[in-house]
Amino acid sequence: MSRKPRAKGRPAPAPGEIEGLTPLEALAEMQRLDAEIARHDLLYHQKDAPEIDDAAYDALRRRLDAIEAAFPGLRSPSAKGGKVGAAPAGGFAKVRHGAPMLSLDNAFSAEDVGEWLKTLRNFLKELRDAPETPVELVCEPKIDGLSLSLLYEDGVLVRGATRGDGETGEDVTANVRTIGEIPVRLDGRPVPRRIEIRGEAYMRRTDFLALNEAQEKAGKPRFANPRNAAAGSLRQLDAGVTASRPLHFFAYTFGACDDASRPKSQWDFLGDLKSWGFSVNPESRLAGTSADALAYHRDIGAARAALPYDIDGVVYKANRVDWQDRLGVAGRAPRWAIAHKFPAEQAETKLLAIDIQVGRTGSLTPVARLAPITVGGVVVANATLHNEDEIARKDVRVGDAVIVQRAGDVIPQIVKVVADRRARGAKAFVFPVRCPICGSPAEREAGEAVRRCTGGLGCPAQAVERLRHFVSRDAFDIEGLGEKQIQEFWDAKLVREPADLFALEKKNAALNPPLEAREGWGEVSTRNLFTAIAARRKIALDRFVFALGIRRIGQANARLLAKTYGSLDCLLAQLREAENRDSEAWRDLNAIDGVGEALAEALVGFFVSKANRAIVERLAKAVEVEDFVRPAEGSPVAGKTVVFTGTLVTMTRNEAKARAEALGAKVAGSVSSKTDYLVAGSDAGSKLAKARAAGVDVLSEAEWTKLIGG
Repeated sequence: MSRKPRAKGRPAPAPGEIEGLTPLEALAEMQRLDAEIARHDLLYHQKDAPEIDDAAYDALRRRLDAIEAAFPGLRSPSAKGGKVGAAPAGGFAKVRHGAPMLSLDNAFSAEDVGEWLKTLRNFLKELRDAPETPVELVCEPKIDGLSLSLLYEDGVLVRGATRGDGETGEDVTANVRTIGEIPVRLDGRPVPRRIEIRGEAYMRRTDFLALNEAQEKAGKPRFANPRNAAAGSLRQLDAGVTASRPLHFFAYTFGACDDASRPKSQWDFLGDLKSWGFSVNPESRLAGTSADALAYHRDIGAARAALPYDIDGVVYKANRVDWQDRLGVAGRAPRWAIAHKFPAEQAETKLLAIDIQVGRTGSLTPVARLAPITVGGVVVANATLHNEDEIARKDVRVGDAVIVQRAGDVIPQIVKVVADRRARGAKAFVFPVRCPICGSPAEREAGEAVRRCTGGLGCPAQAVERLRHFVSRDAFDIEGLGEKQIQEFWDAKLVREPADLFALEKKNAALNPPLEAREGWGEVSTRNLFTAIAARRKIALDRFVFALGIRRIGQANARLLAKTYGSLDCLLAQLREAENRDSEAWRDLNAIDGVGEALAEALVGFFVSKANRAIVERLAKAVEVEDFVRPAEGSPVAGKTVVFTGTLVTMTRNEAKARAEALGAKVAGSVSSKTDYLVAGSDAGSKLAKARAAGVDVLSEAEWTKLIGG
């Protein structure tokens, strides 16, 4: 399976890992993590050229989860709203999956698995009320290959697609047909009329070594690892190249499927797959208890080296499909499954220097420059130090011998100093009180761990970082615009704000010399850039909001705002009204489930600035911002605002909210004039009284269940 987001069970952070962070600092770290994870997603899923291995990538996600666990009132920008993988690359037709190709949350210990199971039990009322009820788990080795979705109609393979961003992938049907373990026609047990089969294309170690040897003899570049080799082989425009490569495939689950054909259990479905002619991992097991599942993890870990393919953990899935349906999805990951990963590695090296980087919101972040060291097969030369308090807490000094773990923040982290190897006279690091880029005072507000440059957009570093964020994968996703290009355009005074990017082609006609005549550019690369920019003149509302780089507004919150307000005009109008803290618009903003006062203040505060409003208005004129498309438009509650209160009998509150959102409803945390329904369980309190006073439709749990169709 491909890389997965964060740990599901909100694992307890390592001792000292989170302590000392304030909420504001935690949010800053979340933003930095989100940007780095997005960059690695692009390298991994689209470019097939990862810079870090799965252990380091998992560590980035784990750090993000640990921060969220320590600050439960904050929502991580990528943990629950991020796209899976990366946008499809050029060269293949784009196809939309019948059901999203979800990612998996991660667990790193038995305790994490226990927390996941606890969450699962608390979500389903019958499990919460009867803790002795066993939860069967299907256990499978977690192979790091290329995820595929195979669409069969009347038993015939009609399409093969890569994961892409989880919603849309690349059509690789011709290449898929060359893999012998993928049947072109399904035989055996009754076959659904229409079904998506999900699985992993991979390459065995011996085949990988032989392929690299052949590549070297032919004077071609070697592949970094079996996963890269499998991905590079499958994503060939010439299917003949794919046919010449030794690819294999394990099928393991389903996506879109006729309701009448849905299996009753995951284990039964593996049997269906084998009957239809698919290869199913022979190491898969059905565990009756969590203890059995953990024993399986230990056994597979011990046998890891003897397997013919690379694995980095185990996947657990709730066996009952009806439970899977009810548990649903949290963000971009199913609640009913989790990946139990193997641990990361550590190594010792020397700290050569501490540099200060300035982020798009002015945060000053210390980065350790290290004597290069190989950790888990990858060379590490940089590590995060988080903030000045972290430096002081660990007493990190230039010249120290340090233990580095490929885990942590933006880059691998320093775990500790080897104190008995410190040189005499080593001086404590003095954190700067001025921005190293623009010289403005770097202030640290009371209660905050982050020191920030006060130069605002007058600070070149902040302006450039905002532009980099704007073009990033989960924002406008403009291919060919990376750090180097943004810096080049900034230095040449061609781009100062996002709208300038969409005038770049027109400006280029008057440049002397034009872009295509400058070093590092050519006619093809220039044309491709302008084509990529033009392709983003139409943008979804949630991406537009996220791209603005507003503090506290990550992907999940951007989508929440888009879902609530529907259009850019409505959002801007309501935020203007919300500047009055006594207005209904302000109360409505705070009533959105998942939006707190701190986030509301950051959002409204951004638009209070005339300069920010002008930037947004100029950008809105340069692009077309699409209204939010609500899912399940055919449901009776699509677009309705619902508030739940009191104790529910047939389901937990979390399950009720998840089901309402899946049907296209907006779930709010408090009653307002925008509330359409209040669903009142037993012991309903002040919300019920307020709803009745406001004339809101009040439904019992039974009435709500009848309304949504049971």
